[in-house]
Amino acid sequence: MNPIVAIVGRPNVGKSTFFNKTTGTRIAIVQDEPGVTRDRLYADAEWRGRAFTLADTGGIELKSADAFFPKMLKQAEEAIRGSDLALLFVDYRAGVTAADFDAAAFLRKTGKPVILVVNKVDNFAGLDLSDFFALNLGEPFPISSEHGLNTGDLLDKILETLPEKGFEDAENAALKIAVAGKPNAGKSSLVNRILKKERVIVSEVAGTTRDAIDTPFSCNGKDYVIIDTAGIRRKRSVDEGTVESYGVLRAFEAIRRCDVAVLVLDAGEELSEQDLKIAGFIDEQGKPSVIALNKWDKIEKDAFTIERYRRQLETDLAFMKYHKSVTISALTGQRTDKLINLIDEVYANASKRVTTGLLNDIINNAVATAEPPSYKGRKLKIRYSSQTGVCPPAFVLKVNDAGLTHFSYLRYLENSIRAAVDFSGTPIRITMRAD
Repeated sequence: MNPIVAIVGRPNVGKSTFFNKTTGTRIAIVQDEPGVTRDRLYADAEWRGRAFTLADTGGIELKSADAFFPKMLKQAEEAIRGSDLALLFVDYRAGVTAADFDAAAFLRKTGKPVILVVNKVDNFAGLDLSDFFALNLGEPFPISSEHGLNTGDLLDKILETLPEKGFEDAENAALKIAVAGKPNAGKSSLVNRILKKERVIVSEVAGTTRDAIDTPFSCNGKDYVIIDTAGIRRKRSVDEGTVESYGVLRAFEAIRRCDVAVLVLDAGEELSEQDLKIAGFIDEQGKPSVIALNKWDKIEKDAFTIERYRRQLETDLAFMKYHKSVTISALTGQRTDKLINLIDEVYANASKRVTTGLLNDIINNAVATAEPPSYKGRKLKIRYSSQTGVCPPAFVLKVNDAGLTHFSYLRYLENSIRAAVDFSGTPIRITMRAD
């Protein structure tokens, strides 16, 4: 694996800006207010042909009254413990603060190598860094992460300090799972349960998770990356330009880049319009998915409870009848192992290929059973069928006139394909193309 560099420091010293610019991403939310980053975020970076992984952390502030800071500190501790090098970011404009002394003392106790980075230096002429030597972390290194000043030299120093490690691009081969849903549906609790540790902060306060947080893990000999996302509220409830709005954008981006989406629903609540919109977005993106009915341990049950829930899901999610669902409890771990099995199953279904011969037999039998529609004396004729892609499975049917296709007949053909081949859990795409 890549060597890991942890970026630490008190809140609002520019850690996330450096993280985004160095990794070439916009994973970390950058906002001019303290405490925006709460969980630790990871992304790969490369400099002069060497790869390493940056870990962005929430601000270290030992004496803060903010209820989230103890949990943020724990996340920072985890990042430092797993790192090969720490960068302590401080703010040149603010000078040395009591919180900087606390962070420096905290880092010295870890025994990790540390580079003291003095950020927000806009003018290097007459630069005086003498005050920062008091932190007892060696020579301060001045940069401006926002303007890119001296960051190349800092990256050179990082490479000099890091141990030589072989790089394995394991994450690219891992199955990416996006855990999505409304706020407080239990997404972060589910992620922590699957990972068997507190990887992300869990709170009853809606909006606790703000970034899309990627974490690699292994299960039953397979590699995965699970992505915890911010809760997606109704668009009209989220003010533009706020931290929450950026978190929602990253949640949608996580769905776009994942291999399988897990939509977490609160089993104690009826499906809302927002739940259906999130499900619709997953379907539009062509992602195989699993519906996880969470908090099942809190539901009063009888012999017919599960069947009632399944029928209700079939009604509410009529546009994605292919869905697979499972009742779980992130709190107790009930059936979370089955959830992983279903994730593997729907991805395998989305990756299936149907031979051209079998596909044409399926379509010919469907046409023989129910003839295609006609319009003004012209009848749709399907001449040839082939599969053109996977994830989601995509099929092209060569026809005499694509304009004669009716959506109801397309649905009939889809159902015919699904009856012959198990594509449960994944959407499929059928395109009519005139030859």
